[in-house]
Parts: sequence; C-alpha cells; structure tokens
Amino acid sequence: MRTSATAAAAGTLALALGLTACGADDRSDGALVVGATPTPAGEVLTYIQQNLAKKEGLDLRITEFTDYVTPNTALQEGSLDANLYQHTPYLEDFNESKKTDLVPVTEVYLPPMGVYAHKVKDIAKLPAGATVGVPNDTTNEGRALQLLASKGLIGLKKGVGGTATPEDITSNPKKLTVKALEPAQLPRSLDDLDAAVINNNYALDADLSPKEDAILLESSKGNPYNNVLAVKKGDKDDPRVRKLAKLLRSPEVKKFIEDKYKGSVLPVEAG
Repeated sequence: MRTSATAAAAGTLALALGLTACGADDRSDGALVVGATPTPAGEVLTYIQQNLAKKEGLDLRITEFTDYVTPNTALQEGSLDANLYQHTPYLEDFNESKKTDLVPVTEVYLPPMGVYAHKVKDIAKLPAGATVGVPNDTTNEGRALQLLASKGLIGLKKGVGGTATPEDITSNPKKLTVKALEPAQLPRSLDDLDAAVINNNYALDADLSPKEDAILLESSKGNPYNNVLAVKKGDKDDPRVRKLAKLLRSPEVKKFIEDKYKGSVLPVEAG
C-alpha cells in the first residue's frame, strides 16, 4: 500500500494527528509504516516494496509527504515507524528546535543540491545584481550558501559551515540578492528569479535533471548530506527496521538508484 499526504508546514500538527489513527491501523498486522517525500525516497521504497520486501518477510507501507516538517512530526507522535527523506544535519537541527528524539539508522543516498536557472546556462554568467533563491530552512539554507561559496559567488565567515545564514556573507562581488523561500516553491519561482538553489527531490519533482540541468551541482566526495533512514530513539533495533536498513544498502537498491537516476542521485557505497 502506498498512500499520499500533502501538507504545508503550517498544517503539520493537524495532519500528523490525522495520520496517527491510520498509522496505528496499518501496523496492527505488523507492517512497517515509513514516511517519505515522493522522489527519490518514495520511489526507492516502492522498489523495495514491490521487489525485495516479501523475500525478507517485511510488510512495508509507504506514506508520502510533500513538506519537510510533517514526516518528523508524524514519526515523533507515533503514526510512522520510520522515515526517509532527510540528511543528518537537518535531523539534528529538527531535534534541537522541536524537542524531538529522532535518530539516524543508516545512510542511503546523496541527492546532490544544485543551482538551476531559466535565464542563464553557465554559473559564471550569472549577472551582477542577480536574485538567487535558497531554501528557508536552517540547514538547507546553510548548505545552499556553502554551494554558492564553493564557486566564489559569495564569501562566508570562517567556520560557519552548514549553519551559515545570509548574515554570514562577508563578500559578494556580484552583489547578489539572496532570497529565502519554501523549498518546494523554488522550482516554481525560477521565472521570477535569476537562479535558485534547489533540493534534489524538488528538482526531480519539477522534471529538472540535476545532472543535465543544474548549472552548479554538489560533489558527493566527503559530503555530509547523505539522506538517512530515521526512527524514534529506541527503535533502531526493531527487527523490521533492521530488515529495511539492510535492503536500503543492498546491491539491488544500489543498482536501482544508479540505473534510474543516472547520476542525479548517488547511492552510498557499502563499507
């Protein structure tokens, strides 16, 4: 079973409460209910559900979300058993700000963040005074700014890392205007922006190819932003969770990711 839930951040509590009963019903027969954004997490989980789960004796149920807040709220409140859509820095920031106790189980893949534009085809040709959209959540905003800094478009205070904000910009040779927007809104705003730094799943949902369409793309080498399977603290040793973690790191899933996404999503290497 693959269900779908759509919510803006402002409506997260109501939706999470609504999912609680559904999640409890789904688990009455021992199913593992996992929340995910549609692409690529939902597609990876659906591949496992349709091809691998039965052999492992795993009844996998998938609930899809289109925002970054509700899957963690639902996991904390118990209507999900696990989720797959976020990297560890985001998870840690969420725990600190929302007083949750969610933990990563295993790294699965890297969805590289990229810069996209309708108006220019080369990052070096981004015009002076350009407006660049970035995600407005704390960790992804910092990640986006780091990507811009990697090409010298801006300079950042030493040591700020993934916590960087626009206030940490120390040099801005092209006098760029950085505009923070909801992550899901960024692809729809490309006509109104000179460029936007877009999370991978929202780029794919908008039929943007990170490999082909991004004018600047993150490198996977040494990248801390691998997406993780996450659970509530104390649930890492749930046998169902361990089965899913094993499947997510299996050669079959690695090949599925490589074949389907062709470099737009990068599987985490075993080891």
